[in-house]
Amino acid sequence: MSSCLFCSIAAGTIPSDQVFSDDSFVAFRDIDPKAPTHILVIPRRHVPGLDHLESADVELVGRLLVTAAGIAASEGLTERGYRFVINCGEDGGQTVGHLHLHILGGRSLAWPPG
Repeated sequence: MSSCLFCSIAAGTIPSDQVFSDDSFVAFRDIDPKAPTHILVIPRRHVPGLDHLESADVELVGRLLVTAAGIAASEGLTERGYRFVINCGEDGGQTVGHLHLHILGGRSLAWPPG
């Protein structure tokens, strides 16, 4: 989708501070970080959000989690811990209509979140 910000980042038409890229996913540093390490992991295929996943997407979601865990490890977050966040919908805090997973780490993260 040419009008989707994250599709444009995945296509390379909008620059980002990429930390990972393969045929299925792109990961980049958030431009408004909420923790010392704040990385977004997005599928290259446009999926508007969690509510748009289908049973055929089980493999995609599994690979998303495994990929994000590998990125967290490569960022040195596994010893002290980190958090994954997937926001869904306006009230859930989703601001870009493209499925994305936040990796947050590098400090103690309070609970419950905002």
